[in-house]
Amino acid sequence: MSQLFPYFQDRRQEMVDLLTTLVNYESGTTAKAHVDALGNFMESQFRALGASSVTRYPQQQVGDFLLAKWHENAPGKPILFLIHIDTVWPIGTLAERPVRIDDEGRLFGPGAIDMKGGITIALSAIKGLAQRGELPPRPIWVLMTSDEEVGSVYSEPVIAAVAPQCGLVLVMEPATQDEALKTSRKGVANFTIQVEGRASHAGNAPEKGINAVVELAYQTLKLQEMNDLRSGTSVSVTVVSGGIATNVIPAEAHAKVDVRTLRADAYADISQRIQNLQPYLPGAKLTITPGHARGPMERNALMNKTYAQCKAIGEKQGLTIREDSSGGGSDGNFTAHMGIPTLDGLGPAGDGLHAVHEHVVLNSLSRRAALIAAMLKDWQFE
Repeated sequence: MSQLFPYFQDRRQEMVDLLTTLVNYESGTTAKAHVDALGNFMESQFRALGASSVTRYPQQQVGDFLLAKWHENAPGKPILFLIHIDTVWPIGTLAERPVRIDDEGRLFGPGAIDMKGGITIALSAIKGLAQRGELPPRPIWVLMTSDEEVGSVYSEPVIAAVAPQCGLVLVMEPATQDEALKTSRKGVANFTIQVEGRASHAGNAPEKGINAVVELAYQTLKLQEMNDLRSGTSVSVTVVSGGIATNVIPAEAHAKVDVRTLRADAYADISQRIQNLQPYLPGAKLTITPGHARGPMERNALMNKTYAQCKAIGEKQGLTIREDSSGGGSDGNFTAHMGIPTLDGLGPAGDGLHAVHEHVVLNSLSRRAALIAAMLKDWQFE
């Protein structure tokens, strides 16, 4: 067996210390000053690890993004890490739930598993190879963003510009509870439906009105019929509003629709069907507005090949590599949907994403760091 896994086992406490430091930087997405404080710490870490350049992408609404590069002038396509430093937790959560480690070796804290554990692994893998004199002379990039928890609205164009230059994308989102990679993620799309009717008095002249809420009810039933859960397609009306008073036939109603699909063709089909909805009530008008979307990460031939190489590299290190799927999206959806070899869920095992019991299984840090380090050394591009 290679010495990578024992090497990182011996450095488990270093990784625990780094993870603790990261969690102690509160970085809720909308708290730009706090997120930038963590971003500045990350820049110092990149430079301390020998990054040949660190490019800052200034942002107004969210924390600045960073792109760190090692061996940027070396031949070959870069391996790109995608990491995000924002969390779902508001400032002050840490005071309520400070970092703690229980008797089962689990580190609890806001943002621990999503995704400061993954950041810890990426930094530790690069550091470990550098200390061993084994950091390969190949381009290695780390793109750090700060708005993943709100859909990567600001970072998507940066990801779309950077990722196509790379030959492999490693997404440091958490693994599953049994430490499996995520080789399939549903695509996520959102739509807003606005219904325009006509107001009238509900008592004196209800027949003169066009009830926008009733129209929205009919559209909700049409949307419900689009579900194909066996094939992984869900269409859910999640937020509705309409009407101004109990004695007024409502002239307006609105709905938010969440769409998830496993396949790109289903994604395109459902999107078109929603945008082609027609009014049911005479005189009613529909306005359908697509929102931010992530295409699906499909378990296709490219993913099969990419996962197979990862599994083989891991097994050479004595590591058992498994795969699974997720109904939630990540930045890996963007890169996989673009046809770039992508692996997701390379962070640690744990549980409690966006929940009060959020935690990292500390023993998984060494295994994942060994896997990432081995991939950086041994990955072969065709």
